[in-house]
Amino acid sequence: MQGGDRRGRSRTAARHDIELSGVARSLLCVLAALLTLGCAAEAQQGAPAHALELTGRVVDAAEILTPDFEQRLTARLAKLEQETKVQLVVATTPDLEGRTIEAYALDLANGWALGDSRRNDGLLLLVAPAERKVRIEVGRGLEASVRDEDAAAIIQDAILPRFREGDFVGGIEAGVTGLALEVTPFPMKEAA
Repeated sequence: MQGGDRRGRSRTAARHDIELSGVARSLLCVLAALLTLGCAAEAQQGAPAHALELTGRVVDAAEILTPDFEQRLTARLAKLEQETKVQLVVATTPDLEGRTIEAYALDLANGWALGDSRRNDGLLLLVAPAERKVRIEVGRGLEASVRDEDAAAIIQDAILPRFREGDFVGGIEAGVTGLALEVTPFPMKEAA
Protein backbone atom coordinates (compact mmCIF):
# COMPACT_ATOMS: atom_id res chain seq x y z
CA MET A 1 0.00 0.00 0.00
CA GLN A 2 2.80 2.36 0.79
CA GLY A 3 4.33 1.69 -2.61
CA GLY A 4 1.02 2.66 -4.20
CA ASP A 5 0.95 5.91 -2.24
CA ARG A 6 4.38 6.82 -3.44
CA ARG A 7 3.38 6.17 -7.01
CA GLY A 8 0.26 8.20 -6.48
CA ARG A 9 2.28 11.12 -5.13
CA SER A 10 4.76 10.81 -7.94
CA ARG A 11 1.99 11.01 -10.48
CA THR A 12 0.52 14.03 -8.73
CA ALA A 13 3.91 15.71 -8.63
CA ALA A 14 4.47 14.84 -12.27
CA ARG A 15 1.09 16.26 -13.18
CA HIS A 16 1.96 19.52 -11.38
CA ASP A 17 5.25 19.63 -13.25
CA ILE A 18 3.38 19.37 -16.53
CA GLU A 19 0.91 22.03 -15.44
CA LEU A 20 3.74 24.29 -14.29
CA SER A 21 5.46 23.62 -17.55
CA GLY A 22 2.37 24.92 -19.37
CA VAL A 23 2.20 27.94 -17.05
CA ALA A 24 5.93 28.46 -17.49
CA ARG A 25 5.48 28.39 -21.27
CA SER A 26 2.72 30.97 -21.03
CA LEU A 27 4.86 33.16 -18.80
CA LEU A 28 7.77 32.82 -21.20
CA CYS A 29 5.56 33.89 -24.10
CA VAL A 30 4.34 36.92 -22.16
CA LEU A 31 7.91 37.76 -21.12
CA ALA A 32 9.14 37.41 -24.71
CA ALA A 33 6.37 39.71 -25.93
CA LEU A 34 7.21 42.31 -23.28
CA LEU A 35 10.92 42.13 -24.13
CA THR A 36 10.15 42.54 -27.82
CA LEU A 37 7.99 45.58 -27.13
CA GLY A 38 10.64 47.00 -24.80
CA CYS A 39 13.40 46.53 -27.37
CA ALA A 40 11.26 48.09 -30.08
CA ALA A 41 10.53 51.09 -27.86
CA GLU A 42 14.21 51.43 -26.98
CA ALA A 43 15.22 51.18 -30.64
CA GLN A 44 12.67 53.83 -31.53
CA GLN A 45 13.96 56.04 -28.72
CA GLY A 46 17.56 55.42 -29.89
CA ALA A 47 17.07 57.09 -33.27
CA PRO A 48 15.62 60.50 -33.98
CA ALA A 49 11.95 60.18 -34.89
CA HIS A 50 12.42 62.46 -37.89
CA ALA A 51 16.07 61.65 -38.55
CA LEU A 52 17.78 64.08 -40.84
CA GLU A 53 18.59 62.71 -44.25
CA LEU A 54 22.24 62.86 -45.29
CA THR A 55 21.95 64.88 -48.50
CA GLY A 56 25.54 66.09 -48.71
CA ARG A 57 28.42 67.49 -46.68
CA VAL A 58 26.12 70.23 -45.37
CA VAL A 59 22.63 69.39 -44.08
CA ASP A 60 20.88 72.62 -43.08
CA ALA A 61 17.52 71.37 -41.79
CA ALA A 62 17.22 74.40 -39.46
CA GLU A 63 17.63 76.68 -42.50
CA ILE A 64 20.13 79.04 -40.88
CA LEU A 65 22.72 79.09 -43.66
CA THR A 66 22.70 81.06 -46.89
CA PRO A 67 22.84 79.09 -50.15
CA ASP A 68 26.11 80.84 -51.04
CA PHE A 69 27.71 79.83 -47.74
CA GLU A 70 26.42 76.25 -48.08
CA GLN A 71 28.05 76.02 -51.49
CA ARG A 72 31.39 77.42 -50.25
CA LEU A 73 31.31 75.20 -47.16
CA THR A 74 30.52 72.10 -49.24
CA ALA A 75 33.53 72.82 -51.47
CA ARG A 76 35.75 73.37 -48.43
CA LEU A 77 34.64 70.11 -46.80
CA ALA A 78 35.23 68.22 -50.06
CA LYS A 79 38.76 69.65 -50.26
CA LEU A 80 39.40 68.72 -46.62
CA GLU A 81 38.26 65.15 -47.30
CA GLN A 82 40.44 64.95 -50.41
CA GLU A 83 43.52 66.15 -48.50
CA THR A 84 43.03 64.28 -45.23
CA LYS A 85 40.59 61.43 -46.03
CA VAL A 86 38.51 62.69 -43.08
CA GLN A 87 34.79 63.12 -43.75
CA LEU A 88 33.37 66.12 -41.90
CA VAL A 89 29.66 66.83 -42.15
CA VAL A 90 28.00 69.99 -40.85
CA ALA A 91 24.35 69.59 -39.87
CA THR A 92 21.74 71.87 -38.37
CA THR A 93 18.49 70.61 -36.91
CA PRO A 94 15.33 72.52 -36.01
CA ASP A 95 15.05 70.56 -32.75
CA LEU A 96 16.51 67.62 -30.86
CA GLU A 97 13.12 65.96 -30.38
CA GLY A 98 13.47 65.95 -26.60
CA ARG A 99 16.82 64.17 -26.67
CA THR A 100 20.25 65.25 -25.54
CA ILE A 101 22.48 66.68 -28.23
CA GLU A 102 25.05 63.99 -27.42
CA ALA A 103 22.59 61.17 -28.15
CA TYR A 104 21.18 62.91 -31.22
CA ALA A 105 24.64 63.59 -32.69
CA LEU A 106 25.88 60.07 -32.02
CA ASP A 107 22.80 58.54 -33.65
CA LEU A 108 23.20 60.80 -36.69
CA ALA A 109 26.92 60.06 -37.07
CA ASN A 110 26.34 56.32 -36.72
CA GLY A 111 23.22 56.31 -38.88
CA TRP A 112 24.99 58.23 -41.62
CA ALA A 113 28.10 56.02 -41.26
CA LEU A 114 30.39 59.04 -41.43
CA GLY A 115 34.02 58.44 -42.28
CA ASP A 116 35.76 55.28 -43.36
CA SER A 117 34.21 52.23 -41.67
CA ARG A 118 37.60 50.62 -40.98
CA ARG A 119 39.23 53.79 -39.63
CA ASN A 120 36.05 55.12 -37.94
CA ASP A 121 37.25 58.63 -38.71
CA GLY A 122 34.09 60.64 -39.31
CA LEU A 123 33.37 64.05 -37.83
CA LEU A 124 30.02 65.73 -37.29
CA LEU A 125 29.46 69.36 -36.35
CA LEU A 126 25.83 69.53 -35.20
CA VAL A 127 24.01 72.76 -34.43
CA ALA A 128 20.53 72.97 -32.86
CA PRO A 129 19.98 76.75 -32.87
CA ALA A 130 16.48 76.77 -31.35
CA GLU A 131 17.79 74.82 -28.36
CA ARG A 132 21.09 76.73 -28.28
CA LYS A 133 23.16 73.53 -28.48
CA VAL A 134 26.31 72.62 -30.41
CA ARG A 135 28.11 69.29 -30.57
CA ILE A 136 31.21 67.95 -32.30
CA GLU A 137 30.94 64.17 -32.65
CA VAL A 138 34.30 62.50 -33.26
CA GLY A 139 34.78 58.98 -34.63
CA ARG A 140 36.98 56.74 -32.49
CA GLY A 141 39.66 56.68 -35.18
CA LEU A 142 40.14 60.45 -34.79
CA GLU A 143 40.10 60.67 -31.00
CA ALA A 144 43.91 61.03 -30.92
CA SER A 145 43.72 64.02 -33.30
CA VAL A 146 40.53 65.63 -31.99
CA ARG A 147 40.39 64.97 -28.27
CA ASP A 148 37.38 65.90 -26.16
CA GLU A 149 39.18 68.97 -24.83
CA ASP A 150 40.05 70.05 -28.40
CA ALA A 151 36.41 69.79 -29.46
CA ALA A 152 35.29 71.66 -26.33
CA ALA A 153 37.83 74.43 -27.00
CA ILE A 154 36.67 74.79 -30.61
CA ILE A 155 33.07 75.12 -29.44
CA GLN A 156 33.86 77.52 -26.57
CA ASP A 157 36.48 79.69 -28.28
CA ALA A 158 35.54 79.64 -31.96
CA ILE A 159 31.86 78.77 -32.38
CA LEU A 160 29.93 80.10 -29.38
CA PRO A 161 31.28 83.68 -29.36
CA ARG A 162 29.98 84.13 -32.93
CA PHE A 163 26.71 82.35 -32.21
CA ARG A 164 26.10 84.69 -29.27
CA GLU A 165 26.27 87.57 -31.75
CA GLY A 166 23.74 85.80 -34.00
CA ASP A 167 26.45 84.91 -36.54
CA PHE A 168 25.75 81.25 -37.30
CA VAL A 169 27.70 81.35 -40.56
CA GLY A 170 30.78 82.78 -38.82
CA GLY A 171 30.51 80.30 -35.95
CA ILE A 172 30.23 77.29 -38.22
CA GLU A 173 33.06 78.58 -40.41
CA ALA A 174 35.28 79.05 -37.35
CA GLY A 175 34.37 75.57 -36.09
CA VAL A 176 35.24 73.96 -39.41
CA THR A 177 38.54 75.87 -39.46
CA GLY A 178 39.38 74.61 -35.97
CA LEU A 179 38.50 71.02 -36.87
CA ALA A 180 40.46 71.21 -40.13
CA LEU A 181 43.54 72.32 -38.21
CA GLU A 182 43.17 69.37 -35.84
CA VAL A 183 42.92 66.73 -38.59
CA THR A 184 45.34 68.18 -41.14
CA PRO A 185 48.74 66.46 -41.13
CA PHE A 186 51.53 68.63 -39.73
CA PRO A 187 53.28 69.56 -43.04
CA MET A 188 49.95 70.78 -44.48
CA LYS A 189 49.33 72.86 -41.35
CA GLU A 190 52.57 74.76 -41.96
CA ALA A 191 51.67 75.41 -45.61
CA ALA A 192 48.22 76.73 -44.70
